[in-house]
Amino acid sequence: MIKSSDSLRQTLKALLDGRSLQSDWQTLAPLELTDAGRAAAFGMTASTVKRQIQQRGEMLRLVYSVFCETCDRHLGDPEHHLTTLWQLWLPLAQHLIQQRQALHRPLIQGVLGGQGSGKTTLGIMLTAILRTLGYKTLSWSLDDLYKTYADRVQLQAHIPQLIWRGPPGTHNVDVGIQVLDQLRQPTAHCSIALPRFDKSLRNGMGDRVAPELVQDIDIVLFEGWFVGVQPVDESVFDSAPAPIESLSDRAFAQDCNRRLRDYLPLWEKLDRLWVLYLPNYHLSKQWRKQAEARMKASGKAGMTDAEIEAFVEYFWKALHPELFIRPTLERADLVIEINPDHSPGAVYRQKYPNDQ
Repeated sequence: MIKSSDSLRQTLKALLDGRSLQSDWQTLAPLELTDAGRAAAFGMTASTVKRQIQQRGEMLRLVYSVFCETCDRHLGDPEHHLTTLWQLWLPLAQHLIQQRQALHRPLIQGVLGGQGSGKTTLGIMLTAILRTLGYKTLSWSLDDLYKTYADRVQLQAHIPQLIWRGPPGTHNVDVGIQVLDQLRQPTAHCSIALPRFDKSLRNGMGDRVAPELVQDIDIVLFEGWFVGVQPVDESVFDSAPAPIESLSDRAFAQDCNRRLRDYLPLWEKLDRLWVLYLPNYHLSKQWRKQAEARMKASGKAGMTDAEIEAFVEYFWKALHPELFIRPTLERADLVIEINPDHSPGAVYRQKYPNDQ
């Protein structure tokens, strides 16, 4: 589990002040090796720990200024996030760089996470870190593949239960496949039109906006609330957990499960998959209420608690976390658990390179 000790923070600050890592790596090494699951996930062994810590120490010095600027813009006090930088974001960046170098082509990294799991924050931090280290990195969302407003209006006329964008069937999967293909095998110095979606348009229904032109991308972070999720055996819906309770709920869940098949060719374009996992998925509802309360306190409009309950449960009815997210852990290349205070917890992988 990620530690947030004052002693670690002081060691890192000393490194940033110019102290040689030679005097500190023996202090840092036990912290890296104590948690066997996390050490294995990052390929850390007794024989490699010194080299990896030294590399990370150099990375820390190189990115610290950008890290502070990024925290000030998006997260707040950089010192509060310093241990997360050391114990999560930098090791993840190291991992991505290694994978990118091994592929000899752009890396497509999938990131699966439910509402409030930190997908956006992870994308912001890794993009800033990797760009500073010379790797042109793109954070792109499954949300950017939503069908146009007009197409979704027509879709809802045929499938009335699709009252909100988000569930399987509301995305243009073919466009996603085409774009990921272009990103994986780019033509040198040629721009790729990246779809973008603005959720604030059409009174909150959202719509497509002008694409973003990108080129020469090294690493793509492709995130979404069901990225990499696969269909399950329909027998699970015979005893599905709440809020899948009525016959219409069950029919909606089964329809979403079937529509997931259309996304499998898109998932095949992913080189790897990380899961930001909430062991207690009910936290999504609590966090959404807290976020809405902060928004309303700032003078902006927001949903009532009853509206939030209905909104979050709608997505649980579509793809319930217990039925769809938990099985994905077995296929993930890396699992990062999220604590109730939003901090990262255990980091591990249940799938290993030699697994069949």
